[in-house]
Amino acid sequence: MTTAVLEAEELTKAFGGGRSLLGAPKPVIHAVQDVSLTLNEGETFGVVGESGCGKSTLARMLVGLSTPTRGTIRIAGKPFDRHLLGATAQYVFQDPVSSLNPRHTVRRILEAPLIHLKRLGRDARAARINYLMDAVGLRPDFLERYPHEFSGGQAQRIGIARALAAEARIIVLDEPVSALDVSVQAQILNLLADLKARFGLTYLFISHDLAVVEAVADRVAVMYFGRIVEEAPADRLFAHPHHPYTRLLLDSAPAITGKRIDAGEQPAELPDPLAPPPGCAFAERCPHARADCRARRPPLAPMGPYHSAACLYPLNATD
Repeated sequence: MTTAVLEAEELTKAFGGGRSLLGAPKPVIHAVQDVSLTLNEGETFGVVGESGCGKSTLARMLVGLSTPTRGTIRIAGKPFDRHLLGATAQYVFQDPVSSLNPRHTVRRILEAPLIHLKRLGRDARAARINYLMDAVGLRPDFLERYPHEFSGGQAQRIGIARALAAEARIIVLDEPVSALDVSVQAQILNLLADLKARFGLTYLFISHDLAVVEAVADRVAVMYFGRIVEEAPADRLFAHPHHPYTRLLLDSAPAITGKRIDAGEQPAELPDPLAPPPGCAFAERCPHARADCRARRPPLAPMGPYHSAACLYPLNATD
């Protein structure tokens, strides 16, 4: 039996809007549109898609770093509350060095959530900080150093320790290894797996790297143009994708040789965010699109056990 620890319903985030000083309407960009998802206890839920698809905006809303324009978020069945969210869910940023305050030592960085969220005294903070440093594989003498003194991998370990400081059980990982060297990526992914087992964590893992997501995720949601277009258990999604965009992503993934696999002759332009199409946003890139695809937006519909896709003419429909 699965237990939902985080639920989002019809989350939407729009930028812009309103009117200028002369009364003319300002353009609106919908970065995320009507996204609903459920994060179950103990799983790693992957969110993949091209740059600009809205996955990072979605992640920031889920941890309270950005306010939804519309929609609801529930934590363990309770309505959204910033203090509850901060103590329950934490964020690991893509750029490990720039996410740390350059004016603060590592000790001060790790103390902040212990002071503001846990209200710990000095001795309790010191014990917790030493425990965290050991958990992420860093030496205690690093505590008096500043972020610029560390490599990217070491800085990301500090970022992970900060996320764990307040004993949050949900960790949102926004491209946590994309800024790191390949060898360091493997170390951080192994660390995240160890910490998940050790502390009983639940991960929301944002990435554009399909190989990483396939290796770490239990379930995967594919985003395109601000919407989820497919969601399924990882093994099924990678073996039997139903949405043509998911198939395109898989066909475009780098091969072991470092060369890219031919993804076909579809044009690569994304729709205009200021003038979104009335139908399927992927229609102009889809080799299977028909007239009705351009006329109405397909809903996210069941395609099999625990598998859904937003496509009127799905691939592998008989699987």
